[in-house]
Amino acid sequence: MNRQSLLILGSTGSIGTQTLDIVRMHPDKLDVFGITAHTNWKTLAEQINEFRPSFALLVDDSSFNNLRESVTHDHTTLLCGQKELEELVKSDDADTVINSLVGFSGFRPTITALSAGKKVALANKESLVVGGALLAKYLNGNYDRLIPVDSEHSAILQCLVGEDIRTIEKLIITASGGPFRTWSKHQIKKATVRDALRHPNWDMGSKITIDSATMMNKGLEVIEAHWLFGLPLDHIEAVVHPQSIVHSMVLFNDGSMKAQMGLPDMRLPIQYALTFPDRWPLASQHIDWTVKQQLTFEPVDPNRFPCYELALQAIDTGDYAPAVLNASNEVAVERFLKEEISYIEISEIVEKSLSHITNSDTLSVESLEAVDREARAYARII
Repeated sequence: MNRQSLLILGSTGSIGTQTLDIVRMHPDKLDVFGITAHTNWKTLAEQINEFRPSFALLVDDSSFNNLRESVTHDHTTLLCGQKELEELVKSDDADTVINSLVGFSGFRPTITALSAGKKVALANKESLVVGGALLAKYLNGNYDRLIPVDSEHSAILQCLVGEDIRTIEKLIITASGGPFRTWSKHQIKKATVRDALRHPNWDMGSKITIDSATMMNKGLEVIEAHWLFGLPLDHIEAVVHPQSIVHSMVLFNDGSMKAQMGLPDMRLPIQYALTFPDRWPLASQHIDWTVKQQLTFEPVDPNRFPCYELALQAIDTGDYAPAVLNASNEVAVERFLKEEISYIEISEIVEKSLSHITNSDTLSVESLEAVDREARAYARII
């Protein structure tokens, strides 16, 4: 069996580092062809020295000399810049591209990799949120080209193995509820950055942690599921499940329901994206059924989490609305993290952007990028 050759986009982030954990467990099956980072040259250098990939790329050129001086061997070709990243994605020597880039920056690499015939393990939900209509032609129902890494969509995929997608009644995406699940609307208005970054179950990057707090991430995941599984909006819903044990469920037309369960561990959906439809052993913790377990579920409260409703409105509107939603949210979250705006202003900026930004051009990569730039510029000044 030939080893699967991996190109990991965003190797220094949470998904990237856990992907490398899986490589350590299965060195006979996985090979690191290339790794990339945006600014974190120190961690990238450590990864280069350990895994000795053929290529490593740092987008930020201001730290490139630091990276070069920290690499202890000459086995790896060092690259720099966004243009070089595009070329790396096309390389014939990479079998699978793991896209864990944050935000809209991950969209063009996704479509470039798919166009080049690669398998893409997708942890960049914005690719489908913004450009789902353009990526739809790669979704042939077999999920052998574009495989979700998000735990929720991986759970749905696992539930659908052996099933006819035409028998699906509803996809149910679970949400932890984030740090503000039990907070009143009045309390939420006073939330600080520190409050919002205190996720109860997951250790993630700051942007996705804020999206979890606002529940924008669940809205984005509904949009993602719409494109991945080809179902209309009224066949997809989110429910709050504080324990994060059930990662998603599928209701079938005979009333039967399947759920994928497990303790929170992102290595499982990452590995499954690499092995689908097979399974490999994974050294992970298991649920202890010898002690009492409690699984609870509750509806999403749109009054306390308006970002969720804004996401549903955006996919219902269609066209460029999801691109505006995503871009304005990224800017609003960035401004909140810098303490330029309050927590509740995140949803206000997104709502104003959706009302203000329109475009009638034919949907394309270039037009999506133009709308993305316009929405970001507007979200920075309102």
